Amino acid sequence: MKTIIHVNQHVIKKNTKSGASDPCLTIKTYKDNRYAHEAVILDTEGNEVARVVYSPHKPLSCGARCWIETKNKVKTIVRGARDE
Repeated sequence: MKTIIHVNQHVIKKNTKSGASDPCLTIKTYKDNRYAHEAVILDTEGNEVARVVYSPHKPLSCGARCWIETKNKVKTIVRGARDE
């Protein structure tokens, strides 16, 4: 089943302005939407391969409040202006 993890920037902005900590992640499937502060991505054996973290009150040193963490190798893809 396809799952999409959506980061809602409007919630992040609202939380930053108001001091709230509402979840900004929406985990979407064809069946439902779930809301969370963290989403753990698992492989077929149930091992954690990555984690999406929203930490509004303890951002990274660069200021990021939402990021992805993994211990796995990451392939980087850069698209040009003509790519879609």
